Amino acid sequence: MSSPATVTAEDEQVVDPKVKPVVLGGTAVFIVLVAGWCLVAPKTAEKQLGDLTAWMGDWFGWFYILLATATLVFVAYIALRHSKVRMGADSDRPEYSTFSWACMLFAAGIGTDLMFFAVAEPATQYLNPPTGKGGTVESAREATVWTLFHYGITGWGMYTLMGLALGYFAHRKGLPLAVRSALYPLFGKRIKGGIGNAVDIATVLGTIFGVATSLGIGVVMLNVGLDVLFGAPQGLPVQIGLVLLAVVMATISATSGVDKGIRILSQLNVILALLLAGWVLVFGDTSFLLRAAVMNVGDFVSMFPGMTMDTMAYDYPADWMNGWTLFFWAWWIAWASFVGMFLARISKGRTIGQFVTGTLTIPFLYIVMWVTMFGNSAIERIRGGDAAFGESAVNAPETGFFDLLQQYPAATFIIGLATFVGLLFYVTSADSGALVMANLSSTLPDPETDAKPWVRILWAAATGLLTVAMLVVGGIKALQSATVVMGLPFAVVMVLVMIGLHRALEGERRQSDALRASLRSSIVSAPPAPTQGSWRNRLARQFGTVSLRTLETRMTSVVEPALEEVAAELRNSGVDAVVETNADPSRHVARTVTLTVHAQGPGFDDFHYFTHIRRVKVASYGSRMVEADDTSCQLEVVVPGGGTYEIDTYTKEQIAHDVLDHYQWWVGSVDAVATEAAR
Repeated sequence: MSSPATVTAEDEQVVDPKVKPVVLGGTAVFIVLVAGWCLVAPKTAEKQLGDLTAWMGDWFGWFYILLATATLVFVAYIALRHSKVRMGADSDRPEYSTFSWACMLFAAGIGTDLMFFAVAEPATQYLNPPTGKGGTVESAREATVWTLFHYGITGWGMYTLMGLALGYFAHRKGLPLAVRSALYPLFGKRIKGGIGNAVDIATVLGTIFGVATSLGIGVVMLNVGLDVLFGAPQGLPVQIGLVLLAVVMATISATSGVDKGIRILSQLNVILALLLAGWVLVFGDTSFLLRAAVMNVGDFVSMFPGMTMDTMAYDYPADWMNGWTLFFWAWWIAWASFVGMFLARISKGRTIGQFVTGTLTIPFLYIVMWVTMFGNSAIERIRGGDAAFGESAVNAPETGFFDLLQQYPAATFIIGLATFVGLLFYVTSADSGALVMANLSSTLPDPETDAKPWVRILWAAATGLLTVAMLVVGGIKALQSATVVMGLPFAVVMVLVMIGLHRALEGERRQSDALRASLRSSIVSAPPAPTQGSWRNRLARQFGTVSLRTLETRMTSVVEPALEEVAAELRNSGVDAVVETNADPSRHVARTVTLTVHAQGPGFDDFHYFTHIRRVKVASYGSRMVEADDTSCQLEVVVPGGGTYEIDTYTKEQIAHDVLDHYQWWVGSVDAVATEAAR
């Protein structure tokens, strides 16, 4: 149920994917201008990007830091206040098991850039900390914590926000899987006009600069790996070749449907990455790494409250802040809609509490493992007297990861494996980025449909062009500067998303409260009386099973006719009522029949009397042993505002009365909310 501030899917449906010409054209023109500027006048572009980054860091650095913290607090608050609200209908259940979902979250938390910074940042923070003297025990302890901070739960809070907003409005409210949908509570149907186009343009621009930064870091790092393995010269020619490889792979994926293979390779990446970390743990100083990991976690927990809002106002290290914290927060912001869309697509049916808890903890556990293994190994090597390694990791950070691996047994094999893993991360990031930007610049009929292949190919080419342009300007530093600049427009969008999501959830909560109040005060408060002797049948079902065929017969002979008769009478009274069936909606639900009454006024959710046959595991009592695949079935109703109970013993007359009881309660709740909104 929703309030007048929430949304409906009316007028939002399309049949086939269609390009948004304003969004596609506006972003394309901007990207071509920026790329052309960088390629034609690289020195001027490098200087002006640096100046603009310094100006933005001085004037808006506090905003980035405040927004990052506020987002984390906001998603935690939403998880506590609305923990049981589902990202989907009340009757929806997760499409993936908890283990499979956790694996996908796990995979979403890694990439070539994490390989890059897991060595480069701890080494840099140890030798050149933002405050205090470098090369000390204190700076060593803080160095890895800074890396965990920049890659930790604060950034994942931004991903969680966008995934939550996209999933809630797409799966629960039936709106398109687009950022503009989250602003419906603020702007209504105007999101389909100029406001929505502006939001989409800001989203796509932030995304493409964020993806370009990752690809730029990836090609620079992979170039080093290819140099170590095969003697490939480090420089623009090889890097441009790697960019072209990403564009070609994205094109093949878009035209030949190899997405399943790309997903399998993504999961393989996780296994190979774990093998790399395990190699470092086993063949490195194992006892030291385990002690350091525990210490790092403790230091992170104790230092995080002070770090999260630390703008270092009295001794402001502008270069350090622009190159690290502000860059990372802008980078997370730029990627938020990208990763958020992925999180939304795999999380339909999960509650908000489950979603927030999982996305904030599961990927972070991997990041802690990876950073503590490689970061502490790098610091210990520097402290052991290898000053050349430390200098290289700071001044040429793309070399640090491979230099570190050269000290372990079978170095060539491990470096080759790391290069392969980085290449897979790189290609899948390019392919996924093109897909997401194509979807963001298209109007899609449902969250499971993707944009047309040619749009995806276009965005792959645009990302490649922008990546090359940034590498020509100044490499990684130019990419970092561009990310800080382009992250600002979408940062404003994220503020609006928080307001819109909060308003929608509070509206739904108010209407649910009104529904419960109506239930308590309703004259028709007693449920229909079960048939005579049905309690014995109910008890028998607890110790046995009910077949799917039995309940399908019951659904066809009793439930459907009762709902059809009620709908017909409502239509005779001028009420827009329909009955819909679905024979095989999911693996957990075998059959559904829904009576829907369409709301008469704008802004209210429709009334649904949703019945389904649900597959459940057979309960085990006493000494009775039950096999893992023993299942039974239940014929249930899910009513407005939540709540599920069995109706397999109800007669047609009792089902009709039950529908009218809930319909009366729904009308009362709508009237109550409308009265409250009018005050």
